[in-house]
Amino acid sequence: MPDGPSRLGWLDALRGIAALVVMFDHSSYTFMPEFRRELMPEFNTSRYGIMVFFLVSGYIVPASLERRGCVRAFWIGRLFRVYPLWAAVVAAALVAGVLGIAEMPDFGRQGAVTVAVAHITMLQELLGTPNLLLVLWTLSYEMAFYLLVVALFTVRLHQRSAAVAVTLAVASAVSVAAGVVLPVSALSDMVGTGPLVAVTSVAMAVAICCASATSPVLRVFGGVLGGVAALVLIPFNGTVPLWEGLVILAVMFLGTAVHRAEHGRSTWRRTARAGAVVAACAMGSAYWHGDVSHFTRRGWITAFLLAVLTFGAGLACRRRRIPRLLTGLGTLSYSVYLLHPLLLAVFDHTIGRRRQDHPFLEAAFLAVLLPLCLLTHRYIEAPSQTWGRKLAHRPGIDGTPHVRMDHSAVQPKEAPLQAAVPHQRD
Repeated sequence: MPDGPSRLGWLDALRGIAALVVMFDHSSYTFMPEFRRELMPEFNTSRYGIMVFFLVSGYIVPASLERRGCVRAFWIGRLFRVYPLWAAVVAAALVAGVLGIAEMPDFGRQGAVTVAVAHITMLQELLGTPNLLLVLWTLSYEMAFYLLVVALFTVRLHQRSAAVAVTLAVASAVSVAAGVVLPVSALSDMVGTGPLVAVTSVAMAVAICCASATSPVLRVFGGVLGGVAALVLIPFNGTVPLWEGLVILAVMFLGTAVHRAEHGRSTWRRTARAGAVVAACAMGSAYWHGDVSHFTRRGWITAFLLAVLTFGAGLACRRRRIPRLLTGLGTLSYSVYLLHPLLLAVFDHTIGRRRQDHPFLEAAFLAVLLPLCLLTHRYIEAPSQTWGRKLAHRPGIDGTPHVRMDHSAVQPKEAPLQAAVPHQRD
């Protein structure tokens, strides 16, 4: 039975689709290797899924901050939304490694404390440390986006989403055209991973605390500090090419620009122009980057274009009835995203990957995964989100004049953002 019209049900549907595609991308290594070899040069399923996720995050995350008008409440909501399940899955992965039913990640010459601290910041991908789970790298870009969103909000430039998206996209194209190629984790190699993790973790803690303070000066200082940290780490210490790191940010800010246009805070014409520039620069950068090891430009461009079209189709259907199956998958999308690599790691280590396609095993894997996701959502995600909302709305945290940042004085013609539905990512 289809669900009734939901203002954000279409976002849940997009999350559900993206999560399943990413899950298939990784599970196809194990269960569908022949099909994968044929598909990947034409369609990069991983990039498709994460680009849809980034567009959705860009659309809803800044809206969550601006709706609350309170940086402290925003960070509380984010932490309770992201960390509890993340911590549970990472702990389960470590236990599986200790028990010998999954392969322990290789930390190289890095100490366990350094890797642990880097993961707690959730910036480990941008700090030169290995990811305990292969999907965690995208959460580093999510965290960097949060820092940038807060920075723009504290200096009252958050309405410039379209301009920010265009600037980042053009910078990505210029970097490729100019032949700018930075080594992987260049900053870590220069100053050392340990010192970089230590400095960044302290800077991030100071940035979040100051940006959440009641003093306007401290709020601006904290916001700018976090934004600068993100802008330094992404281009100079990422593991993806420089142009792609910039495109990821541009895509998220494009999602924000779409939200502004939909709510009358910007014009659709301006947003369409920004979208055209971002798409052209992204696909042009991928084309100029060329075909290299583990990267086929045709597959990347196809995935990116389809991700943008998928988001556009979802936006066009936002006032239509969304099937309950899709919205339900969207509700479980974070669990699907984090749990599937752990389950795959156990399977690969105990049974081993298949050399031929086994569609039945692929289906069986999904049949095992989804019930586990239902359990983690019910007993970890949902309770933690409830606690986060209660804490964020306590007196003195959200809604009190001395903490809440009211920008209405500089934006008198803007309507307030609508509240997200309870299970959304806020």
